[in-house]
This record gives sequence, C-alpha cells and structure tokens, in this order.
Amino acid sequence: MDYRHFQNERYLRHLVSTPFIWAPLVAVVFLDVMVSLYQAVCFPLYRLQKVKRSDYIQIMDRNRLEYLSGLEKLDCMYCGYVNGFLLYAKEISGRTEKYWCGIMHSPKPGFVVSEEHKQRKFARYGDAQEFYKKYGINDGK
Repeated sequence: MDYRHFQNERYLRHLVSTPFIWAPLVAVVFLDVMVSLYQAVCFPLYRLQKVKRSDYIQIMDRNRLEYLSGLEKLDCMYCGYVNGFLLYAKEISGRTEKYWCGIMHSPKPGFVVSEEHKQRKFARYGDAQEFYKKYGINDGK
C-alpha cells in the first residue's frame, strides 16, 4: 500500500485515476461469466481437469482487517477479485492452449517466453521431432 506514503501530495492524481481503476469491473464480471461458462461446457468435452475458482479468487479476507478504512477494505476486495480472476482466467486459457496448441512461439529478441509454456512442456518452435514425439504422431503424415 505504497500510495499511503504519498496520499497527501498525490491526492488529486489518485482521485483522477480512480475511475480508470474501477471502470473495467463490468467488463471483468462479464468476462468472468463467459470464461466460467466456457470451462463448464468445454473442459468436460476435452477431458481437462477444471480450474478451482477458490484457488485463485479471494475477496473476503482483507476486509476483516481492523486497521484498514472502509474504502481501503472495498479497494482490497476489488483487487482480490480482479487480480484473482485474471490468474483464474490465465490458468483456464493455459490449459486450453496446451490442449489445442502446445507449441512455443518462435523466439525473437525481447519476446518474453512464458513460464507456463516451459512448465506445461510445450514443444519447441520448429522442432518437428519433439512435436511428433509429444503429440503421438510418428512422421507427420
């Protein structure tokens, strides 16, 4: 909560930024519904293990802290929901990507290779032998 160090001198800046922080909430809730619906319908069809929502989204903990103001508690609940949802959605999309396209992207300067791709053991870009070995195709024909 570094903002507290600057709350007097940056009050106006914080006030101006607040709508931009909160505006995405409607879109996030809509996306949450769609991602959850996608997982509920598609994961059983793909025989993928579902992502447990409560492992990623936690909103009812920081609001119990007595030393936070009411507004800080609300802000903490917001952050817990939105950041948790983004991790939840990332896990669902990562499992989907591995299922449909388990190949790393082509290496290029400055491109950040996802740790997810390494952990999920995606096939290296351009490595046909590894691709065929990982995905059960002997010769690509």
